Amino acid sequence: MIDQSEARKHARTGSLGRVLISVYIILAIGATMRALYQIIAKFDEAPLAYSLSLVSGIVYIVATIALIKRTGAWRTVAWIALAFELTGVLVVGTLSFTHPELFAHPSAWSWFGAGYLLVPLFLPMLGMLWLRRTRPTAQQADDAAEPRAAA
Repeated sequence: MIDQSEARKHARTGSLGRVLISVYIILAIGATMRALYQIIAKFDEAPLAYSLSLVSGIVYIVATIALIKRTGAWRTVAWIALAFELTGVLVVGTLSFTHPELFAHPSAWSWFGAGYLLVPLFLPMLGMLWLRRTRPTAQQADDAAEPRAAA
């Protein structure tokens, strides 16, 4: 028998949620693998940019897991990861224009994620909109708080 809260959770995912999570998975793998290669092979060429790329990859991994789970504490983790990600893209993106000498080699967030077709700039905003749209209703929160009846 399917638990009603599980059914609601899956129904809330919808097409946008599946696409969003899929893009996060691809970005998490791509950014992390690229950063690991850069750190292992040529860290001395651009330590700041490559370290930031690794940070972005880790944030994408955390965001991906939190968006997949997205209930209880994971929902809070998702909000924090997305806010950190957006802040990182905006700060690093701005610095890459105002202080280009810091980014002789690009990071995932340089130039607002231009190397990744600006996906890093728009993805956290879409994630936040999706989290807001799929927030539990008061009734769902009440249902989750009630103990389950014995079967």
